[in-house]
Amino acid sequence: MTALRGPAVGRRLPLIDGIEKVSGRAAYTADLPAHALVGRILRSPYAHAELLDVDVAAARLLPGVVAVITGADCAKPFGVLPISMNEYPLARERVRYRGEPVAAVAAVDDETAERALALIRLSVRELPAYFSAEAARAPGAVLLHDNQAGNVLREVHDEFGDLAAGFAAADLVREARYRCAEVAHGQMEPHAALAEYDAERRRLTLHSVTQVPYYLHLMLAHCLELEESQIRVVKPFVGGGFGARVEPLNFEIVAALLARAACGTVRLNLTREESFLTHRGRPETEIRVKLGMTRQGRLTAAACEVVQRGGAYAGYGIVTILYAGSLLHGIYDIPAVKYDGCRVYTNTPPCGAMRGHGSVDARHAFECLLDTMAAELGLDPFAVRRANLLSVPTQTANGIIINSYGLPECLDRVERASGWQARKGRLPPGRGLGMACSHYVSGAGKPIHRTGEPHAVVELRLDFDGGITILTGAADIGQGSSTILVQAVGEILGIDLGRLRVVATDSAVTPKDNGSYSSRVTFMVGNAAIDAAQRLRDILLAAAARKLESRPDRIECVDERFRVRGGEDPGLAFREVAAAALAQGGSITVKGTFTVPVEYQGGKHRGGAVGSTMALSYAAQVVEVDVDVDTGMVRVEKVWVAHDCGRAINPLSVEGQVQGSVWMGMAQALGEETRYEGGLPLHASLLGYPIPTIMESPPIEVHIVECLDPNGPFGAKEASEGSLAGFLPAVTGAVADAIGLRMTELPITPDRILEALARRQRDSRIAAARGAAS
Repeated sequence: MTALRGPAVGRRLPLIDGIEKVSGRAAYTADLPAHALVGRILRSPYAHAELLDVDVAAARLLPGVVAVITGADCAKPFGVLPISMNEYPLARERVRYRGEPVAAVAAVDDETAERALALIRLSVRELPAYFSAEAARAPGAVLLHDNQAGNVLREVHDEFGDLAAGFAAADLVREARYRCAEVAHGQMEPHAALAEYDAERRRLTLHSVTQVPYYLHLMLAHCLELEESQIRVVKPFVGGGFGARVEPLNFEIVAALLARAACGTVRLNLTREESFLTHRGRPETEIRVKLGMTRQGRLTAAACEVVQRGGAYAGYGIVTILYAGSLLHGIYDIPAVKYDGCRVYTNTPPCGAMRGHGSVDARHAFECLLDTMAAELGLDPFAVRRANLLSVPTQTANGIIINSYGLPECLDRVERASGWQARKGRLPPGRGLGMACSHYVSGAGKPIHRTGEPHAVVELRLDFDGGITILTGAADIGQGSSTILVQAVGEILGIDLGRLRVVATDSAVTPKDNGSYSSRVTFMVGNAAIDAAQRLRDILLAAAARKLESRPDRIECVDERFRVRGGEDPGLAFREVAAAALAQGGSITVKGTFTVPVEYQGGKHRGGAVGSTMALSYAAQVVEVDVDVDTGMVRVEKVWVAHDCGRAINPLSVEGQVQGSVWMGMAQALGEETRYEGGLPLHASLLGYPIPTIMESPPIEVHIVECLDPNGPFGAKEASEGSLAGFLPAVTGAVADAIGLRMTELPITPDRILEALARRQRDSRIAAARGAAS
C-alpha cells in the first residue's frame, strides 16, 4: 500500500487489492499454478429417482483415468447448520434434483475426463418429482427426506403482542398476496477448487472460492474423517459471492475426495452451467401480508405468512425462513406482529443465502401493502413511514436491541434529493416515482457453531523491518474488508498505512474467523482489529516512554512521531520506538478479539438467535421509472438512496457497496428469475439469465447517513445489504405511479406489464358494458 499519513478512518481510500484486480495480476482459484489432474462431475439427469446402481467399472479402465468416486466413497452428510446436515457430496441411494452430483473422475486431461464420465452407467427407479411448494406439500406426495413430514423443512409460528386487539383498533385493514421468483447470485467467477492430498503425511490442502473457510474446514474434516489439524484451507482472490459461497459446497468436498483417491492434486473448475446448478440462490417465495392502520397512518398490527420453495436440501433453509419473520421487526414501531413461515423441499437445486438473506421478499411485500393502504387513506408514503418510526434506544418484541436509528434522516435525505413533494404525481404519462425503506443486521449475534471461542480474532505482528502484518481469517470477497482492517489499525496506531500489510484466510497461518456472511466482518472483525491495535499501541507507548523518560499515559503519536504530550522535544520516529520495543524480546505479536455480548444474541423464543445483532443499518430510497405501455419495458431513470451505515470508515467503499446492493435489487425486481422445465434449468448461462448490463444501469445517487452506533468499530454498521430490499417495493411503487397498476409478482417483466394492462382494459370494457346494460 502507498504511503498515507493522517487520520485513516473516514477517508476515501482505494481498496488495497484494487491494483491486482484491475491489472489482472490477482490470482483466483482457477488461475493457481499446479501440476494437477482434471476433475469432472457426473450429474443426475433425473429430478427424483432411487439410485439402484452407479456402474463405474468401464470408466476406471479408461487409460488416463486416475480416480473415480461415487457416493459410496463418502458416507457422511454435510451442511452449514449442524442441526440439518442432509446432503452428501455425491448422491447416495437417491437423487433429488437434476444436476445433483452422482460420481466424479480425476484424469490426466479434459478429454479423458469427459470420456470417463460418458462411460458411467446409472440404474434408477424414477420417483414423482415436485417443482413447486404447493405440489410438494400436497396430500400423498412422496417424501424427499423420510424424516421430513409433508416435505416441510421447518415451520415457524411467532406472535408478539395482541394481534386481535391491534386489528380491532385499525381504521383500515387490508390483506394482499405477493410472489417473488427464485433468483441466482450471478457472481462473476464460476465455482472452482484446487485440492492437494499428501498421502505420506495424510494432509489435505484445499484452495477454494469459499466465503467461509472455517466452516468448509470443519466439513472437510467431517466428510473425509480427518483431524482438523491435517487440513489446510486457503481462500485466494474471489470474484464475488453475494451468499453463493457462505456454506460448504459439494464440489469442494468432491475435489478433496478425488485428490485423496488419486493421491495427488486435482483441479475442479465448474462451468457456468454447473455453478447455476450448485445454486443456493434466493428461494421462490409466496407472501401474504395483512396490516392494520389508523386514519393517521399509524400501524396497529401486522400478520405475515411466507412459503419458500427451498429446493432439495436443507442448507441455510432454517435460517432463511426465520430471517423472513425476525426482520419484520426493527424498522417500524408495530404493537402486534404475527409470523407464519414454511420452508418446503422440492426437486429443484438447493436454495440458500443471498444478499439481504431472508429479508428481501418479505420486506418487499410489507412495503408494497403499506403504500397501497397509504394511497387508500390519501396519505403520503413518507408521512406513513414517519408515523411509525421507532424511538431509540429500544428493544423489539422479538429481542433485538437497537441503539442507533438513522432512518428519519434517510427519509429526509431522499425526499429532498428526489424532489418528491414537488414532482410526485406531476410527471408526464408513463413516468413515476416510488419509495420504500429497508434495514439489515450488522452480523449475526450468535455464531452457527457455538464453540465458546471469540466471534472474531485478529493478530498483529511487528518485526525488524518496521512493518506490521495484520493476520485475519476474514474472507475479503470484494467487499473491501481487508481495506477496512488497514484503516482501523492505522487509525489506532497513528502510523503510515504503507507500513501495514494484510495476510488473510490461510488456516495454516491466520486465526480462525467465522466467515463473510450477514455483514459481520466490518463490525466484528473491525472491533477485533481495534482491540489488537490498542494492545500494540500500549506496547509502543511503553517503549517510547522508557526512551523519553516519561509515563506511557503522557505519550502521544502523531504522524509517526512519539513525543511527550505538551512538551517541546521533537520526540522519536516510529522506527526508533519499534526498535526499542523489539529489543525487549524480538518480534511482537498481539491478539485482539471480539465477542457479541449475550444480551445481543437473540430473544428467548425458539429461533430467536436468527435476526439477533448488535446493530441494524437503515435505508430509504426513491426510484424514478419510465414505462413504455406499448412494449411493457420499464426503464429506471434514477435512484436516490440514503443508507445509515453508522460511521463510514471508507466512504468510497460504502458508496460502492450501496450502489451494488441497489443494483442487485433492480436485477431481481425487473428481470431475474430461475425457471425450470421438468426440473431442468432453462437459464443456466449468463446469456440466458437476465442480469442487467451497464446499459440498463441508472444513475444511483448515494447519501451516506452516519448515525453512530455505540457498539460498532468507530460507530460503524453494515453497508452492503440493507439497501437491497427497499428497491423492489420502491420500483413497484414507481410503476404504479406511472401506469396506475401495482404489480404483485416479481420480476416486473414486459410480458407481465402488458398482461396487466390488457387485463385492466378488458375489465374496463366489461364494466362499461354492464353499466350500459343497467
